[in-house]
Amino acid sequence: QAQLVESGGGAVQAGESLKLSCAASGYTDKMNCMGWYRQIPGRERERIAAIYTGVGSKFYGASASGRFTISHDNAKNTVYLQMNSLRPEDTGVYYCAAGGCWIHGAWPDKYWGPGTQVTVSS
Repeated sequence: QAQLVESGGGAVQAGESLKLSCAASGYTDKMNCMGWYRQIPGRERERIAAIYTGVGSKFYGASASGRFTISHDNAKNTVYLQMNSLRPEDTGVYYCAAGGCWIHGAWPDKYWGPGTQVTVSS
């Protein structure tokens, strides 16, 4: 069974930064892509960023807004999300996802972490 564990969430002031981490274990050989989503109250889950871990290709959703950057450490099976210039509207639960992305542009959605809360105050 694959397992994803997020860390790095917390409460910050507007304009500050956070770096989220997500460590994968289990069926990591079946995961060629990992990514981040978020759930903001009252809105549908949003795509933030995805990375194809073998080739390093990165995709960003509109919610990344040029302030978020995804990266990956293959040796650690860990994906990161660097979030800069955070805004109160970024407040929500951030989820890590992983899976097999066999079509160009596909996003990971097979395995999910429990989520980590990010709260940005003004």
